[in-house]
Amino acid sequence: MGVLFKRFEDMKAWQEADELALAIYKILKPINDYGYKDQIQRAAVSVMNNLAEGFERSSKRAFIHYLLIAKGSSGEVRSMLILGYQLGYFSEEEHQELVDRAINISRMLQGLVNSIGIQE
Repeated sequence: MGVLFKRFEDMKAWQEADELALAIYKILKPINDYGYKDQIQRAAVSVMNNLAEGFERSSKRAFIHYLLIAKGSSGEVRSMLILGYQLGYFSEEEHQELVDRAINISRMLQGLVNSIGIQE
């Protein structure tokens, strides 16, 4: 994995996932719906942590596996953002910004999967 990046923190996708998770934590801080908060926060953290874990694995196949898990978690975040907007936890502007970020992260993750490929 060191060919593309020296550290997982160097990946733009990880940086964006970190920013998304932080934004979600900050916006939801005053919300008392702990079940909702726990689910969306875990999903958001899962994106960045799976990027980190996959990066630290010793094979392209494993890295791709974790990239795809992170992509799935990004989809879960988007789904939870829709619900949160419907429940009034996010303004329309916050909702759109966070959804756009999550979509962008998913695109970056797919791009990484496509660029790494599995050569056997």
